Amino acid sequence: MERIWLKSYPEGVPADIDLDEFRSLGDLFEQSAGRYADRTAYISMGRSISYAELDRLSRDFAAYCQGVLGLPRGARIALMMPNLLQYPIALFGALRAGYTVVNCNPLYTARELEHQLKDSGAEAIVIVENFARTLQEVLPRTPVKHVVTTGLGDMLGAVKGALVNFVVKRVKKMVPDFRLPAAVPFGKALASGAGTPFEPVAVGHEDIAFLQYTGGTTGVAKGAMLTHRNIIANLQQSHAWLRPFLGTGQETIVTALPLYHIFALTANCLTFLKIGAANVLIANPRDIPGFVKVLATHRFTALTGVNTLFNALLNDPGFAQLDFTRLRMTLGGGMAVQRAVAERWQQVTGTPLIEAYGLTETSPAATINPLSLAGYNGSIGLPIPSTEVAILDDEGAHLGLGQAGELCVRGPQVMKGYWNRPDETAKVMTADGFLRTGDVAVMDEQGFVRIVDRKKDMILVSGFNVYPNELEGEVATHPGVLEVAAVGVPDEKSGEAVKLFIVRRDPSLTAEAVVAFCKERMTGYKVPRHVEFRDELPKTNVGKILRRDLRDEGLNKAAEGG
Repeated sequence: MERIWLKSYPEGVPADIDLDEFRSLGDLFEQSAGRYADRTAYISMGRSISYAELDRLSRDFAAYCQGVLGLPRGARIALMMPNLLQYPIALFGALRAGYTVVNCNPLYTARELEHQLKDSGAEAIVIVENFARTLQEVLPRTPVKHVVTTGLGDMLGAVKGALVNFVVKRVKKMVPDFRLPAAVPFGKALASGAGTPFEPVAVGHEDIAFLQYTGGTTGVAKGAMLTHRNIIANLQQSHAWLRPFLGTGQETIVTALPLYHIFALTANCLTFLKIGAANVLIANPRDIPGFVKVLATHRFTALTGVNTLFNALLNDPGFAQLDFTRLRMTLGGGMAVQRAVAERWQQVTGTPLIEAYGLTETSPAATINPLSLAGYNGSIGLPIPSTEVAILDDEGAHLGLGQAGELCVRGPQVMKGYWNRPDETAKVMTADGFLRTGDVAVMDEQGFVRIVDRKKDMILVSGFNVYPNELEGEVATHPGVLEVAAVGVPDEKSGEAVKLFIVRRDPSLTAEAVVAFCKERMTGYKVPRHVEFRDELPKTNVGKILRRDLRDEGLNKAAEGG
């Protein structure tokens, strides 16, 4: 397809980006740490660290892994923690030493964590103590040899850190008892690394920076291989898009989405690293009043999030009283931005809520609306620099403007493939290098793309993917369940919620029992909000359950106000 979108680019945004500016993400970090040494890099719970401190601490962590643990270049290191100062320290330490980072959701159940650690072959993990009990359950069945544990307050200074850890453990009882006898505390690991030589390693564009787990189109979670080239490309693309609208002083970006999620990882952590921004970490964005109090202490210039987060902020009475005079960019992704939320956001803050679109497999950004947009336009934006978009039919033929087909993306940010799953990679890649997104879209004459439907059955709950095959497979193990189908239904708070349709084997099975069963085995956002029992489920003539029919029922009920 002709790159017609280029004519709609804001002034100053180039058609293509320079991939050769950085050899690796470690190279990017070291350049920024040197250039912005005296600037604030991260702020968490009132504690700030400079780029110089981050440089030293990440070097100490790299030396610990390299010299004390003896991990070879290319080893996989899992990180399982919320937005704490420990995360960027471990992240950049791992990248500088040539390791592959495996991001783990701290809310994973034992089953989910075991799969990811085994599949990735992770040899080490850094985990916050609050979730160490989960690791204890699965550790003997994984390849993990080294465990580093950390408390929420570990990087907040001796007095404040001790107080925070005491409150979390003893007062709020947020740390279940666990036994990991060989685990090393994070502070001790850094101290050991400080006295150990660090040997710089040669890392290139084709080395794998992240195994970022996703369900892809269907089935069990797969590790998207994101190379240094993929991530460098995407941060360069994002920076090229933002640069004309950034100020000349130090930017302050608020990071409420977890850094283990690809959106915040690339957009907040890495793109803003390049320009020496200060990154305000929000460890618990679900505490909206607490979040607003943190925002009140910073004159922030940029904020990213998902629709549900923006909506929650707008509904907090203190949010409208904040100082928005320096806010220049609000970026929404991970799920569709709703018109009502976008319009109210602009009314309250004076800044448009700009929608973007991407996937784990595209590192993640593929399209972004211009930051010069006057207001909400209902689209997911324009293909970003060095990115091609095609709309294809089921046979792979290119469709014209205004015609609905599968949205496909080609560019340097598209993943290398799925880890150890060439068959799954082949399913999503075309012969000429386009990634099939599974979303149905149209493009208009100006090059703006609009999503009209989801081809895949994925359910999107507050920006997190829920995959029906995984969910159904687990629920089907319940002795009272004969058949089950999982679909997404509209939900005011989370965009979509999980609904299960079940044919009972045991007539006494209740919805409450099903939900309790799921809570024991799944991360919270995967747990069904609705359970409906049926005598039978709609099927094709070969016996395949028709999820789409069930989903359409839910949409029709929502449209009718039912």
